[in-house]
Amino acid sequence: MNIAFQKTLELLIIIAIGVFLQKKVAKTDLKGVKILILSVALPAVIFVALLKIKLESSLLIFPVLALAFNLLMLLASKYYLSKVLPTEHNARKRTIMMLLPSLAPGLSCFPFIVVYLGDDYLALSALADVGNKIFVLILLYMLAMQWYNMRSIKKVKKSMNKKIKGLLISMINEPINLVIIIALVLLGFGITLSSLPNFLENTITKLSAIMAPLVLLFIGMAVRINANEFGLILSLLARRAGITFLMSALFIFIFPALGASMILFLIVFPQSSCSFWPFAHMSAIATLEEKDEQTKPTFDIDFAVNVLACSLPFSTLLIIGVFSFSNVFINPIVITISGLLMLGLSYTPNAIKIFKKAKTHSDEHIDAISLNLETQVNDND
Repeated sequence: MNIAFQKTLELLIIIAIGVFLQKKVAKTDLKGVKILILSVALPAVIFVALLKIKLESSLLIFPVLALAFNLLMLLASKYYLSKVLPTEHNARKRTIMMLLPSLAPGLSCFPFIVVYLGDDYLALSALADVGNKIFVLILLYMLAMQWYNMRSIKKVKKSMNKKIKGLLISMINEPINLVIIIALVLLGFGITLSSLPNFLENTITKLSAIMAPLVLLFIGMAVRINANEFGLILSLLARRAGITFLMSALFIFIFPALGASMILFLIVFPQSSCSFWPFAHMSAIATLEEKDEQTKPTFDIDFAVNVLACSLPFSTLLIIGVFSFSNVFINPIVITISGLLMLGLSYTPNAIKIFKKAKTHSDEHIDAISLNLETQVNDND
């Protein structure tokens, strides 16, 4: 059996165990598991991975590439992704522009990169996520406040500066980012994992070992997809994935000398699920609008919750699929075809709606003809 396929089966079994545990796990318990992952297990894994690499200036390209991807997806969200909605759904369009360009690799991507590609690529993922964090924490907040200021009578320019400063502080205080800073400082002084005392090295290594199974169990326990608007959200996520595949393929065509592992990394990292941070910004704006008694909200919060709920399992399955058929996906032509197929899939819900409307209209037309014929027959009688 293919090694990648064996790994995939192992991961799916652990996720399935999490699904079976859903009824025994409350939402408050999930929050505790998530805190354990993001504050202990994942930082330990990233710390171990970073201290195994050689610090070079060329590695700065990864956060730059991630930020460039975010900005390109923001443009795509504005001029393409949000066009699936009617013109009057401006709140949802703004919600799409906040969520779809963002990435949350911690839960949806990092565990699989560790399993399939190893610690070196996890370290690169952590560095790339720095650029993504700048986008979701700072740039998206500024965009949200700009929309709020344009639509509100009250202006909050002063509070915006304070909020950005607070976001920068929270960015530094977040365990994952703090670990990245500490690891980079240690690497700058030539300190690696083996340079640490044995008890400290063993402790961090043991903490890192719990990350993959814990995240997979969390994914299984957290998957609770709302059936309402599922078709629309699936369409948006498929369209997002299709654009991402095409962007990855273009980059790989430009740099054909990339190795197989690097190609897979460039495919799966941008396929991470949508980040929670834009939702936090939107919730903050909603609170301000409640105080202002604004009747037309800037964002559709309920729609944002449903997008986040669907995004994690969608990205997880997509990433597992890419890794399961890694020998196929290293071909840029296959990546391009996959992107086009995902874009085609994204139009399926609309096609079904059009077909149903056409069928209904046809049935009504036939009924009208039948009624006219019956009326004529009765008149003749």
